[in-house]
Amino acid sequence: MAKRYYWLKLKADWFSDKRIKKLRSIAGGDTHTIIYLKMMLLSLKDEGKLYFEGVEDSFASEIALALDEDAENVKLTLAFLQRHGLIEIGDDDEYQLTEVPTIIGSETASTIRSRECRERKKQLALGQEALQCNTNETGCNNLKQICRVERELEIEREKDIEKEGEKDTPAPAAYGKFCNVFFADAELDALKTELPGKWEYYIDRLSVHIASSGRKYNSHAATIYKWAQEDAEKTAIAGNALKKGIPDYSYSEEDSL
Repeated sequence: MAKRYYWLKLKADWFSDKRIKKLRSIAGGDTHTIIYLKMMLLSLKDEGKLYFEGVEDSFASEIALALDEDAENVKLTLAFLQRHGLIEIGDDDEYQLTEVPTIIGSETASTIRSRECRERKKQLALGQEALQCNTNETGCNNLKQICRVERELEIEREKDIEKEGEKDTPAPAAYGKFCNVFFADAELDALKTELPGKWEYYIDRLSVHIASSGRKYNSHAATIYKWAQEDAEKTAIAGNALKKGIPDYSYSEEDSL
């Protein structure tokens, strides 16, 4: 498997976010902010997920050990992140940093090597131009050579981009009232087509449900399809029951009993 490198793509106004400004304003805020950034970096390969493995007595102590940070500072940071919707606790001791899936950058080692190779070729061509451009007669030929080399490099670059696009799937975008529902573009287009007039309702419904319950789902699109199917079935059952005078006792998956 090709080696892959990951990085965070923070927006230019990331530190202007009210939640980050609030985090920095509390006692020891800069330390808590650094802990948050280190947690995001630690979670990159798992798309923002962190797991409690039971090495320490608590998740906070375990993350503190991994980050080489004070456990009490980590505990306070986690409390702040959870209170402001920046981290969610799922099943099986899974913790999801909600912002990370939308700000992940990655690149394979082969793409990096190709880019470095192109840069070396370009520098070599420029060096040859500097050595040979001593007379006006050779200058024109050298300029043509440089243009040809740059065009070849551009073609190679375009091929690499196409290959990278074939291998990589774009990170899913965040939707919903609390920006915690994720779809690929194709999934969202399918929802719009198959649930016209209802897809926005179901996205917000799922967003509120996840934020209030802390539940995790393998596929947000599949969950919405399931709810839509259940709603359609309940509507049909309720219609039949109404005709027969039978009370409707059905309830949805996210209802609390």
